[in-house]
Amino acid sequence: MTKAKRVILIFLGLVLIVGIIGGIKALQIRKMISAGKQVRQPPAVVTVARVQREIWQQRLSAVGSLAAVQGVTIAPDLGGKVVEIDFSSGQSVRKGDLLLRLDTSTEQARLKAAETTVTLAGINRRRARELVRRKSMSKAELDAADATYREAKAKVDEIRAIIDKKNIKAPFSGRLGIRQVNLGQVLAPGDPVVVLQQLDPVYVDFTLPQQDVAWLSPGVVVQVTTNALPGKMFKGRITAVNPGVDPKTRNIKVQATLVNPDKRLLPGMFVQVDVLLAEKKDVLVIPATAILYAPYGDSVYVVEKRAVTKKKGGVSGKSSLILRQQVVRTGMKRGDFIAITSGLSEGQTIVTTGVFKYRNGQPVVIDNSLAPEFSLHPDVINE
Repeated sequence: MTKAKRVILIFLGLVLIVGIIGGIKALQIRKMISAGKQVRQPPAVVTVARVQREIWQQRLSAVGSLAAVQGVTIAPDLGGKVVEIDFSSGQSVRKGDLLLRLDTSTEQARLKAAETTVTLAGINRRRARELVRRKSMSKAELDAADATYREAKAKVDEIRAIIDKKNIKAPFSGRLGIRQVNLGQVLAPGDPVVVLQQLDPVYVDFTLPQQDVAWLSPGVVVQVTTNALPGKMFKGRITAVNPGVDPKTRNIKVQATLVNPDKRLLPGMFVQVDVLLAEKKDVLVIPATAILYAPYGDSVYVVEKRAVTKKKGGVSGKSSLILRQQVVRTGMKRGDFIAITSGLSEGQTIVTTGVFKYRNGQPVVIDNSLAPEFSLHPDVINE
């Protein structure tokens, strides 16, 4: 056999071997593809809820700030040295309770001298009256003695007023803040002593857009909540509406009064205010966690039954649950729920949690054993 024939035979043998190996691999890949088509993903486990119809009272929402009905920084009208402190920081006091006493030793000495002058002027006035009655003194001299008596008495009243101003008392009932003075400290007029605020009731100040002004009037009920007191709701009524609209923001300022018997609401707190309107609305509601938010539109996953098809065609008597993505329009929110204005009907079943990980047409099974509880008034827990 020549060398050329031997090379041709070797080449043909290599081609045959490569062809056989390629055919085997092609069969293997075809089988893998066929097996992959037959494999089905297990259905996803979902939590669900039904679309419910409820009557919701219309409300206007805003963020407000609490303020004391009466609040003042107590300060002396006159200067002096602190000789007595009769209060503690954070103490509750009643109107007229003594808080602080300044040194009045000089005024007390002047008062005694002035009272002696009043006594002498009174004696002289009585003597003058007797002499006028006997016609031994002129009426003009009696008038002078009477004026001297009145002047001496006015001097006594002036000194007593100074002493009273140096005994600083609570102007109204309330709770004191942190003490800002010490014994022996010399105070000037206007130096702060302590803050006093009345905590029951309290004001809540908030603003609303000008288009809501028609709903606002004294007596309208408001509900107030704050994350500082989770689970607590406070009710009050609008007591004042500003007569003008802010020209910069086009908002109107509103003030409501809240009963605060436990004194847990403190001035300066930020709160959530809901103004309850008389109008009520029939709405469809679902848990807010069921909404899948997206730029092209919000949607939910509706759980529907679909008949199972047989391998050889036709429909079997069994059915399975699948997801259908439905675009919706949302309305107002209340607690854990949100109103749906279009896209759903009452009684439909929708997925409530983890909606971002599902897809349209995906088979599912329902398991509500670990479903969260939804409430119109959820408790906010800060951990």
